[in-house]
Amino acid sequence: MSVRPPQSFRQSEQDRNGFNVLEYELMSERADSLGRHGLKVEAALAALKAWTPGRQSGEDREKLLNEASDAVWAFFIQREICGLRNNRDAIQRYGIPNEVIARLGAMRK
Repeated sequence: MSVRPPQSFRQSEQDRNGFNVLEYELMSERADSLGRHGLKVEAALAALKAWTPGRQSGEDREKLLNEASDAVWAFFIQREICGLRNNRDAIQRYGIPNEVIARLGAMRK
């Protein structure tokens, strides 16, 4: 009588054909890209917070708001690619202002 090991101990077809290696690399790239987008959001928000009305014009603030909203928009898209659908935690963690959120996805002239 022969005994066969449980299927959970068997090596799957995916392990043999390299699919898991590819999936691992793709997940790694997604995570790396998410981190880079997060750094861009932090830099854009820091530049927006550093704006002072006495030293810079209102046009500069508009430009900073647009850059921040573009960075946050790209970050949210990358989060969705990674499977993170709820952005409330990111909004709280990065302290994204409401005026930046209001501009997300807006087309500019």
